Amino acid sequence: MTWKREWTKWSTHKELPSELKKQMNKMTESEREDAFYKQLEFGTGGMRGELGAGPNRMNIYTVRKVTAGLARYIEENGTEAKKRGVVIAYDFRHGSEEFALEAAKTLGSYGIKSYVFEELRPTPELSFAVRYLRAYAGIMITASHNPAEYNGYKVYGEDGAQLPPTAADAIVMHMNKIENELVLQVKEERELLSQNLVSYIGENLDQVYLDYVKGLQLNSDETKINLHIVYTPLHGTGQTLVPQALQNAGFQHITIVDEQKDPDPNFSTLSSPNPEEAQAFQLAVQYGKETGADLLLATDPDADRLGVAVKNNRAEYVLLTGNQTGALLLHYILSQKQEKGILPDNSVMLKTIVTSELGRAIAENYGVETVDTLTGFKYIAEKIEEYKRKGTKTFQFGYEESYGYLIGDFVRDKDAVQAAVMIAEAAAYYKQQNMTLYDGLIELYETYGYYKESLTSLTLKRKDGTEQIDRIVNRFRLNPPTEIAGATVEKIEDYQIGTRINLLTAQQERMDLPSSNVLKFWLQDGSWFALRPSGTEPKVKFYFGVKKFNESQSLEHIQELEDSVAESIKCFIQGGKESLL
Repeated sequence: MTWKREWTKWSTHKELPSELKKQMNKMTESEREDAFYKQLEFGTGGMRGELGAGPNRMNIYTVRKVTAGLARYIEENGTEAKKRGVVIAYDFRHGSEEFALEAAKTLGSYGIKSYVFEELRPTPELSFAVRYLRAYAGIMITASHNPAEYNGYKVYGEDGAQLPPTAADAIVMHMNKIENELVLQVKEERELLSQNLVSYIGENLDQVYLDYVKGLQLNSDETKINLHIVYTPLHGTGQTLVPQALQNAGFQHITIVDEQKDPDPNFSTLSSPNPEEAQAFQLAVQYGKETGADLLLATDPDADRLGVAVKNNRAEYVLLTGNQTGALLLHYILSQKQEKGILPDNSVMLKTIVTSELGRAIAENYGVETVDTLTGFKYIAEKIEEYKRKGTKTFQFGYEESYGYLIGDFVRDKDAVQAAVMIAEAAAYYKQQNMTLYDGLIELYETYGYYKESLTSLTLKRKDGTEQIDRIVNRFRLNPPTEIAGATVEKIEDYQIGTRINLLTAQQERMDLPSSNVLKFWLQDGSWFALRPSGTEPKVKFYFGVKKFNESQSLEHIQELEDSVAESIKCFIQGGKESLL
């Protein structure tokens, strides 16, 4: 694909919408090249990109092309798959509703039925709807917590989880056979409605989903009456379900951040709509101080991630990490189920390979097995489906460090609605004992050890950035360190070849996980660090985890790990050392 040829094809297309024509006319030479030099990439997480004209942007034509690829994939799976159809949901971003309709119109052109939500809805409800309606696939139009100039397209399989690599590859294969996305023909909405190829869904499904969420509660309403909550949807889809879910669970004192309750594709009150960042809680903290709230909650734009802030021992609101919230949720769920005698012997907890080991320690204390998966909630969902099908294990909880949690498996993606209700219930439980969630967290640390985690990343923006990242990862793989920050490396896990090597005993064992370009180094003192390069940009993430006897020791040791790795990479990039460590 040469960008100039693509530019000419688009600029001479007679039916190109005027808005896209205006954008093209304003583009600089470098902007033209970036927008037209390749097709927006579609992977297991779908596709995501800036809005605008060109095959490397989100627009009606790229949406039609990927939907045509999905339609041809469904056709391959027979008439029954076409009849079961596709559920389509969307958030409030620029173009989301239009893209959802374009997807339905494209599917309809292949005789495939669509169930389209009549208004914006969260991602977890889309996952639920695919399962509940027995649809063959699902489409979610969202860019999650990306900036306002982005939108995206995620595809879900019949199990309600994001597509596995084999299905995603099949869709890409069909997409690649489409030479010109500009001439793809789609049917009009009126015609599809008359042919029963489009049905609109909404409130009835909301109620079914909310009933399932209510069924997760572990304690009665009496424990929840006095808990005061401040909630912000960050201008996103959470407003449609989270307040009602909390009310259904018995919470009566819920204050919504008024400035952020309505959909706003520009996120006008935020620098970033990401509940992992403290700035997203600025207004919620103000509301919390005014109301004396016990708990502050924030969901990201498509309401699959949940941020939680609580009062510390100085009565100041602090944002919990994803690992901390996950540990609190896990402890509460397992302790309450054990106390009530409803914790099955074959229970399992799922977490990703870069999520805190505190969860494993908690689960072990309750006789619950921990299973690690690759990074990405689709792998957690894959395991849930496997256990359900085989009847071998009973899922209790799944989470990842990036603020994603799942309690009830009627959804097969991270679900901030479920998590909001359950963390509020846990806060109410602690309040009955004159404790805060922060007190509960400290109690976990005192019981299991002071676990601390961190995440850093390296982005190399030079032209050869991706190659440089590959060289760094390969150096760790081919010339692994034997010592990091003064601690001996005991084990190395290489997820690309699926092996775990014990450097002290020279023993090697296989790991039963799909191949992924991730390395994880375990130190003798129980600490670890992992590196995972991005598949789409010149960027590599470094994850660190430690366990010490008090908080100051943990903070000191994790800083030593970060500094040691950072210094070695700096020397490698500058050519000052042959070995990274």
